[in-house]
Amino acid sequence: MTRSAIAVSGLRKAYGDKVVLDGIDLTVAPGSIYSLLGPNGAGKTTMVNVLTTLLKADAGTIRVAGHDVATATRQVRAAIGVTGQFAAVDDLLSGRENLQLMADLKHIRSSDPIVTRLLERFDLVESADRMVSTYSGGMRRKLDLAMTLVGNPQIIFLDEPTTGLDPRSRRTMWAIVRELVAEGGTIFLTTQYLEEADQLADQIAVLHQGRLVAEGTPEELKRQVGGSHVQFRFAEIHELETAARLLPESTRDDEELTLRVPHDGESRSLVALLNRLDQQSINAQEFSVRTPDLDDVFLALTDQTSTKPTSKEAIAR
Repeated sequence: MTRSAIAVSGLRKAYGDKVVLDGIDLTVAPGSIYSLLGPNGAGKTTMVNVLTTLLKADAGTIRVAGHDVATATRQVRAAIGVTGQFAAVDDLLSGRENLQLMADLKHIRSSDPIVTRLLERFDLVESADRMVSTYSGGMRRKLDLAMTLVGNPQIIFLDEPTTGLDPRSRRTMWAIVRELVAEGGTIFLTTQYLEEADQLADQIAVLHQGRLVAEGTPEELKRQVGGSHVQFRFAEIHELETAARLLPESTRDDEELTLRVPHDGESRSLVALLNRLDQQSINAQEFSVRTPDLDDVFLALTDQTSTKPTSKEAIAR
């Protein structure tokens, strides 16, 4: 593996007058999970298709596993595995037959026990000889990922791999992804689940309107949107209005009847805040203390990209 598993500089892709990717720069370290976040239509799948040689970039330099995707397509494809948004399995074959077909396409010798090992690893032994049309969504996604691992790829691209899965199946997939990285693999992950990126990613990039608007670790991105806050919920609008006048530094939401107040995270200041409300006979129906999460980051960056820093250094500040 080269120093960078993936290195992208100046990537641009457009369809006619519509620019989908506009000057993308990113680097993915070997043995890490790099997650690309973005709203629908931001260009995430286009990015994956370019990096995996399925689309040609209009401009820029892209190296995957040390190979130029434009001039060394065969070498790139030999080094990667790809799991798309929808399970690419054949419903008319059994799980075992799907894996064997992939092994044959990869020219893996018949004596290699790869099919058996993957069935065992993904807990598909009991269902191995059933037609895939009888599989649940979680089983289909596990089989799809197992097929991706045939040939032992260095870099695995997962394009929204847990879409449509129930929480239990999603966490099973998370465990498998962590195992792959622990074994030395590199994962490039796109996801619509912010919790998924928070749980898995070493580095996160936020893609919006064709540009990377932020990049950093989950903690660096969370620091960008400020400190913690206390959220109060009231039963009546007049209570919310009274509390908002008492706490001019707060942000109100009339529809949800909530008030968001900046907070330093210390218990002493929380008690003081509650006492201020009590002294004015203001009774909150409920309150909670929140620290920034990736939901806050995502909404801030995709709503106000013009005022947000775009470099990792700016985020760290």
